[in-house]
Amino acid sequence: MNFDLTSEQEELRALARRLADTEVRPWAAHWDETEEFPDRILDLYRDHDLLGLTMPVALGGRGLGVFEACLVLEEIATACLSSAMALQMCVNGPPRALLTLGTEEQQRRCIPRLIAGEAWFAIAMTEPQAGSDAMALTTELRAAPGGGFTLHGEKCYISGGHRATDLLVFCRAEGTTGADGIGAVLVSSSDPAFSVVEVEPKMGGRGVGEAHLRFDGIPIAEEDVVLRPVAGSRDGARVLVTQFNPERCGNAAMAIGTAVGAFDLASAYAAERHQFGKPLNANQGIQWKLADMALDIDAARLLMWRAASSDVGGFPAGRETIMAKLFASEMVQRVTSEALQIHGHRGYVRTSPIERYYRDARAFAIGGGTIEVARNMIGREIVRAAAPPKG
Repeated sequence: MNFDLTSEQEELRALARRLADTEVRPWAAHWDETEEFPDRILDLYRDHDLLGLTMPVALGGRGLGVFEACLVLEEIATACLSSAMALQMCVNGPPRALLTLGTEEQQRRCIPRLIAGEAWFAIAMTEPQAGSDAMALTTELRAAPGGGFTLHGEKCYISGGHRATDLLVFCRAEGTTGADGIGAVLVSSSDPAFSVVEVEPKMGGRGVGEAHLRFDGIPIAEEDVVLRPVAGSRDGARVLVTQFNPERCGNAAMAIGTAVGAFDLASAYAAERHQFGKPLNANQGIQWKLADMALDIDAARLLMWRAASSDVGGFPAGRETIMAKLFASEMVQRVTSEALQIHGHRGYVRTSPIERYYRDARAFAIGGGTIEVARNMIGREIVRAAAPPKG
């Protein structure tokens, strides 16, 4: 495949790199230490027309795709994972799902607010008993006596759920189980029946906290139903799986950016640090580490670019996306671990950014689908393809 970037893509990548170096990096340690949401960076993204990067031109966006979003996310993540996560939810998250699943009225109502920086969307799927087993969700959309619906249930580990103005909530029709009867609705966090139960402190990506949310009979009007949950239908389950593909591409891009940030620090440190009368990078053992790290990063980027360039029904292709996400999720742990090792104890102390990169890297093997589930998905597809035709 030809991955020569266009001049527009090169300019976009350069802009993101410049913002990462001059505006994001100076704040990265602060957001990690205080666990503050990076609001000032959202203002920066708005001012540089990045919030609407993948939104239609007709709605005020730039009309670009998942590939361009991933170019930006990688560069931002080299400096700060939390800042990249905040942008991911705008360019690859719920608003993008609205473009494929939502009505024209929902798009006109929500997307311009996002682009203007007046709204920030979170996606709510995970529940206490429904993590990797997404089909086990129990949040219900119930018919209301006077028309419309009410939403009942709880969600957990929702990235930025406490900060969101709006949420795309996956739910199910009353009395359904498993893949049957799944749908999605829009919820405003200003509704009195919405509450944040707690925000749990976490290991990495600490600027975008994870919230436990409760929906205690929130009224849902007909115009807020994005995907109607219908008993006997599995359409919603298929959408639930595929609509995460843009985010999974973005996750891979952020993993690569995190690895690049750690690699750059390790490479520079190995050049300046002297032991036994010579720089660290004069040792063959260190050169091999750097070579393996660079190889890992390039391989992950090629897989991610392939996935982000694909399109099946408005979403990146499933197999290519899962492969990219899986490889990048494991790659970033290898690279950040080696980067810390090259730094020695200097990398282990909290004042070193390498320590933060190492913590940030661990989440990629869990969030957006665990590496075990990813292998299952790839393996099942291989087995199905090898099965002899029936009849």
